Parts: sequence; C-alpha cells; structure tokens
Amino acid sequence: MALTKKQKDVLDYITGFVREQGFAPTQKEIQAHFGFKSLGSVQDYIKYLTQGGYLNNDSHSVRGLTPSHLSSQGTEEIPLLGSIAAGVPIEAIENTDTIAVPITMLKKGTHYALKVKGESMIEDGILSGDIAIIRHSTQADNGQIVVAVMDNETTLKRYFKKAKQIELHPANKNMQPIIIKDKECEIRGVLVGLIRAY
Repeated sequence: MALTKKQKDVLDYITGFVREQGFAPTQKEIQAHFGFKSLGSVQDYIKYLTQGGYLNNDSHSVRGLTPSHLSSQGTEEIPLLGSIAAGVPIEAIENTDTIAVPITMLKKGTHYALKVKGESMIEDGILSGDIAIIRHSTQADNGQIVVAVMDNETTLKRYFKKAKQIELHPANKNMQPIIIKDKECEIRGVLVGLIRAY
C-alpha cells in the first residue's frame, strides 16, 4: 500500500518522536502537531498505517504506537547499500540488505548504511570494515564527514567548501586532500555513527 504525502508525514512524525523521546506520541499529541480538527482524523491515519503494515498499534496503551521498522529492542532497520568505495553512485546500488541500528544513533530524516573500504579515514577512527551510518543529505557544513560522489566514484571524506572549490580531506597523513570544483561534487549524506564488529 502506497502512502500519500500526509500519511507519510504522520508516520515520519511518529517515528521521529519515538527516536527522540523513546516512546510514542499520544493521539492528542499527533492531533496538536498537525492541527487536525478531531481525534477521528488521527484515528483514520493510524488505522490506514496499521492496515498497511507501517504501524503497530497496542490499543491498550495511550502510547501504544510503534512504527513497524522500529523494534522493541531499541533498534531500527535501515538499508545497507554496499561499500563506500564501490565506485558507483549510491542510487545505482541495487541492494536490499538491511542492518539493525540503535535508534539513539539516528536523527530526523532518512538513513542508510555503507561498509567502509580502505584506510583514508583511519586517523578519525574510521577503519576498513566498519559500517558507516549516514543521514541522507545533499548539503553539509564545513568539517563534517560526508559521502561525496564525483566522476561516479563514492568516497567518505571530511568536507570543506572554499570560495571556488570543494576540498575533501582524508584522515590519513599519507594521503592528500581531493580538490575539485563545486559542481563536480555531489553530497549524498553526512556521517552520524559507526558500527564495528570485533
């Protein structure tokens, strides 16, 4: 079942609320947030999202709403899109794998995961084999670690925007920054966390 924009907005609000507060919003809080005239409107959205498999609803609890992709263990399944040095734009990676990530690591917005390859960021504690948790974004602040795409190559580097160019800095004293023109670089996300298996 496809969602309308408003249905997705309601689901996103509930998901964001659970991530930040650790519990679901009440129907009255949803009503107040969206300015619905009645609780009936909220209940209609909840019913549709529940029937569509997007939401679990414990009718015995006022905070009984749980987005289906969030688990009771405090994790959320996000797409694992392959490796950061894969050499293809992220959208081109056809991969349906997912990985469970602690909800506390996620902020508002859409997230995905990439497996790190190489040693260009080792001095920032990002090692080959780590799973990078990325918040999808097309913009970044200076100094943030970003997923950048240039010439169809995907890379994880620290981002600096200068007057007429972009500098992508590795965290490895044996490597040089990548310096390119602004329009030759696309930001695809910002690093928000790492998962490492020992």
